[in-house]
Amino acid sequence: MTADAGQPLKIALLDLYEGVANQGMRCIREIIHQFGTENNIPVLLEEFEVRIRQEIPSLDFDIYISSGGPGSPIDSEGSEWENKYFDWIGNLLQYNSTNDTKKHVLFICHSFQLACRYFGWATVNKRKSTAFGVFPVHFLNDAMNDPIFKGLNDPFYTVDSRDYQVIQPQLHKIYESGAEILAIEKARPHVPYERAVMAIRFNEYMIGTQFHPEADAPGMLQYLLSEEKKKTVIDNHGEEKWRSMVEQLNDPEKIMHTYHHVLPNFLKNAMPHHLHP
Repeated sequence: MTADAGQPLKIALLDLYEGVANQGMRCIREIIHQFGTENNIPVLLEEFEVRIRQEIPSLDFDIYISSGGPGSPIDSEGSEWENKYFDWIGNLLQYNSTNDTKKHVLFICHSFQLACRYFGWATVNKRKSTAFGVFPVHFLNDAMNDPIFKGLNDPFYTVDSRDYQVIQPQLHKIYESGAEILAIEKARPHVPYERAVMAIRFNEYMIGTQFHPEADAPGMLQYLLSEEKKKTVIDNHGEEKWRSMVEQLNDPEKIMHTYHHVLPNFLKNAMPHHLHP
C-alpha cells in the first residue's frame, strides 16, 4: 500500500488524560507512526488537550482518536469542555450525513463512556470495585467480522483499567439506529452483576471500546515492575493479581496480539479512499 507523498493522512488525537501521566498517549502515537511507516503513508498527527485547555479539532482531519482518561465520565455533565466535546461529536455526525468523504472516530475507555452518554443508549455508572488487569473480551453475534476486529480470536485479551462501566443497553434504540454491540466483558458467575458492554459500533464511521486497544506489553510490564506500582497493585488487588498480570503480559497471544490488530485495523479501515493505492 503506497500513497502520494504530497497527501498525508491527517489524524487528530484528542487527549482526555487531564494532565495525568499515562501510557496510553505514547502507545497511540507509536501505533500511528508504525502504521504510516509500514504502509509508506506520510502521517500528520496533531494532538488536542480537551479537558484542561478545551481544545477541539476542526473537521479538517481524516481520522479522529479520542483517548482514555482519569476520573468520572458522569461528573463532567454540563461542564464547558464536555459541552464542546459533545458539539464536536454532533458536528461529525452532521458532516458524515451530508458528505461523500467520511470521518472515522475511535473512542477509547473514558471517551467511550462519554460517547455512550451522548447517544443515550446505555447506563454509565460506577463499578462496585475497580477493574484492573488483563481480561478476556467476548464477541457478540457476528462481531468478529467487524473490520476493527479482523484477525482476533474469541475471546481476545485486553488491558482493562476503570472504575466505571457501561451497562443496561437499550437494545431496541441501538438496533433501530443501526448501531451494534460488538463485545462484552467476561462472564462472572460468582457475582450477581451484569456483564458490561466492551465495544459498540455507534454507526459505520464511529466505534468505541471500553478496553485499551493501544496498550502494549512492554509498557505495562515496565509499569507493573516499578517498585511503586508493584506495591500499589499488590496493596489494592493482591500479589496473585500482580503475578497473573505479569505472566499474561508475557504471553504473545494476549495483549500484543490485540495491540497489533485493533488500532491498525481501525486506521486501515478509516483511511480515505484517495490515500489507498
